[in-house]
Amino acid sequence: MSLDPETFDALLDTVRRFVAERLRPLEAEVEAADAIPASLVAEMKELGLFGLSIAEEYGGLGLTMAEEARVAIEMGRTTPAFRSTFGTNVGIGSQGLVMAGTPEQKAQWLPGIASGEIVTSFALTEPDVGSDSGAVKARAVRDGDTYRLSGTKRYITNADKASLFTVMARTSDDPGARGVSAFLVPRDLPGISVGEPEKKMGQKGAKVADVIFDDVPVPAANRLGEEGEGFKIAMRVLDRGRLHISAVCVGVAERLIADCVAYASERRQFGKAIAEHQLIQAMIADSKTEALAARALVLETAAAKDAGKDVVLESAAAKLFASEMVGRVADRAVQIFGGAGYIADYGIERLYRDVRLFRIYEGTSQIQQLIIARETLKRGG
Repeated sequence: MSLDPETFDALLDTVRRFVAERLRPLEAEVEAADAIPASLVAEMKELGLFGLSIAEEYGGLGLTMAEEARVAIEMGRTTPAFRSTFGTNVGIGSQGLVMAGTPEQKAQWLPGIASGEIVTSFALTEPDVGSDSGAVKARAVRDGDTYRLSGTKRYITNADKASLFTVMARTSDDPGARGVSAFLVPRDLPGISVGEPEKKMGQKGAKVADVIFDDVPVPAANRLGEEGEGFKIAMRVLDRGRLHISAVCVGVAERLIADCVAYASERRQFGKAIAEHQLIQAMIADSKTEALAARALVLETAAAKDAGKDVVLESAAAKLFASEMVGRVADRAVQIFGGAGYIADYGIERLYRDVRLFRIYEGTSQIQQLIIARETLKRGG
């Protein structure tokens, strides 16, 4: 159920001001410290950002996909690590529960997720399992009213502070995806350990780490859906997550374009502002056109999803186009800024590094191509 237009516009304006006045001034500090200040996390909780996609009956804002996408675009105008702080609660960390949880599971967990008291993570990737997500090796063996869960998950976003993991584990010897089930696993269960956060190319302040499950006793009541439905749940979660990430890519591109326009209008070479040179204008024009195309695709697909349509193909297309697009825009931004784009002072090199991840997580560009081709062939064109 969507908010009334006036309320949603007020929310969007609040997020826009929060990004401009509170987040952007702290970008360099977050980069240097590789951490988000606790005071900002508290403000995000107060704004309701952790519960954007959670129904109002559980304390969330209950935004539609189209509304969520517009908020994500606004959040894209600053360092992606800020969005990542609450992103797993809004997307992959909570949506398995939203889509497949029982009323009891939802009542137990969703209010805390919506408030930000509970931080969630999505544990699918493993040391030998990435794009081939049906090849999960972590195992959950039924033992009466519990499952004994063992395995290692890798590159898990927000693992360092998560208190609830959605874990994909093999519950049968059925080959591939058919043997995978999904579980809600609280961090305080015995046998769970979290590794040191990885050192990354970009998105400083957003942590990823290994999560090790050593014979963890997971109550059978914490299984999401039936045995063997885990892969199906994961794919539905990722379809939605891809749209959210696509919207963030649009926001980052729009930020970069605005920065390029401001810089090019002031920087002078050969007796005039570089914005007056046609080759600079060509780069700005290409960036603007691609960003507009990505925005249109994301918002149209989000509206179709809200209307109940099958958007597996369109979500993959949005993720492919938007993530590749923002990489090209960031590259052009470095070129327009020249030497200034390569040093840290202007933040362009930071965003250049930050956006590289968008083409990898929640399905690489190559995986999106496979999905798009498969669905196009299935639809007959």
